[in-house]
Amino acid sequence: MDFLPDFGNLLYTAGAFVIALSIIVAVHEYGHYIIGRLSGIKAEVFSLGFGPKLISRVDRHGTRWQISAIPLGGYVKFLGDANAASAGVDEAEMSQLSPEERRHTMHGAPLWARAATVAAGPIFNFILSIFVIAGLMLWSGTPIDEPAVGELIELPGGTYELQAGDRILAVNGVETPDYSAMNAIVESLPPTETLPWRVNRAGSEIEITGPQLFPPVLIGVAAGSAAYDAGIEPDDVITAIDGTPVWRFADLQAAVKAGEGRPLVLDLWRPETGARSVVTLAPRRTDLPLGNGEFETRWLIGATGAFVFTPETRPTGIGEAMSGGVRQTWGIIAQSVSGLKAMILQKISSCNLSGALRIAESSAAAAKGGLEDFIWFIAVLSTAVGFLNLFPIPVLDGGHLMFHIWEGVTGKPPSDKILNGLMALGLSLVLTLMLFGLWNDIFC
Repeated sequence: MDFLPDFGNLLYTAGAFVIALSIIVAVHEYGHYIIGRLSGIKAEVFSLGFGPKLISRVDRHGTRWQISAIPLGGYVKFLGDANAASAGVDEAEMSQLSPEERRHTMHGAPLWARAATVAAGPIFNFILSIFVIAGLMLWSGTPIDEPAVGELIELPGGTYELQAGDRILAVNGVETPDYSAMNAIVESLPPTETLPWRVNRAGSEIEITGPQLFPPVLIGVAAGSAAYDAGIEPDDVITAIDGTPVWRFADLQAAVKAGEGRPLVLDLWRPETGARSVVTLAPRRTDLPLGNGEFETRWLIGATGAFVFTPETRPTGIGEAMSGGVRQTWGIIAQSVSGLKAMILQKISSCNLSGALRIAESSAAAAKGGLEDFIWFIAVLSTAVGFLNLFPIPVLDGGHLMFHIWEGVTGKPPSDKILNGLMALGLSLVLTLMLFGLWNDIFC
C-alpha cells in the first residue's frame, strides 16, 4: 500500500518538472527560431520534445511545429542541418540548393546571422527570467518604507491584539522606523510568547500585546533538505524543540547550530488543519553564499522564516520591476559563477552540483508551495539553463559561438574532422556532467 503514495508523488514530481522544463525549452528554442528567421535562415522543424511526433502542423513559412513523445528538451532543425544539434551539414541537401537558397541555411548564412541565431537561445532564457521576476514584482507589489501589517501569519496562540493595517512604531520598547531597524532587533528580543507592541491604528498610537516579531514559522522548505525529507511543509510552526517550547525562529537557529548535526525532535503545528505532530530530523552541512563570492559551511535543516506579518505593499512601477528583474537575474548568474568557481577550487563540496533528480524534486516542491513559488522557480531555472548553454563546450550554444569566433578571427570555420572530434568530446563532457549530477542526487 505504501507504493501508491510514492507513485503519486513521483507523478507529481515528474509533471511539475516537465511543465517547468517545457516552458523553458520552448522559450530557448523560440529564441533560436525567431532570430534565425529574422536573419534569413529557414527553420524546417521546431520540436518540443524528442522522438516520435505526437502532433504537428506546418505554418505558412514552411516550418513544421511539433510536440514529440519524450518531453525532456527540444530543438530547431534549420535548412541544411544534418541533425537537430546543427552539428553537421546535410551535404546531399546542400548540393541541390542554389546559391540563393544556400543563404537561407544555417551553414550558408553570413557569420553574423549564425552567431545571432545561436546566441538568441540563452538570451531568450535570460529575458524570460527578467520578465517573470518583473511580473511577480508587479503582482505582489513593493513593501512600503514604513513597517506596516499587510496580512498576519497564523500561529497556534493567534496574533493577540495585532491587526492588519497596523503601522508598527516599536516592538518591546525599541523604535522600528523601518525594516532595517526591525531586522536588527529580531535576535535580541526576549524568548517569550508575547511582546509589547506600539502601533498606529487608524491614526491613533496605542499599546498592544502581540506575538514574537519573527516566530518559528517555516515559510519556505527547500527540496531535498532535512526538513523536506521529514515531511515539513511551508507555513508549519515549530512549537517545541526536544520538548522545550520555542517562540522565536532564532531559537531554532541556535539549536541547529549548537547540535552540529545532532538529530532534533520538533513539535509542529499545521495551520491548514490545526493538526499537531512530532518529527525527528538531523540538520545537514550546507555551503551558503555570503554575497561576496565566498561561502560559509553551516548546519541547516533547509527551511526559512519570516516576520509574523507580510508587509503592506504599494504598486510597483514598470521601470522598477524591470530593473529588479535584471538585477535579480544577474544575481542568479553571479551566484552560479561563484559557486562553480568555489567547487573547482574545492572550497565547497561538489555535492552542490545538482542533477535532474534534484531539479525535478525542486520543481515539485515549488509547485506545492503555490503558483507564485512555481513561477519563481521557472525564472531561476531559466537563468540556469541559459547560463549552462553558454559554456564553451561543443554541442552547447557556447561551443557553437566559440566556433563562430574562431571563424571570425581566422576567416574560415574549423575543418569537418576537427569539428566532429570536438563535438564528440563535447557530448562526452555533457554526458559526464549529467551523470555526475545524477550521482550527487543519489549519493550526496
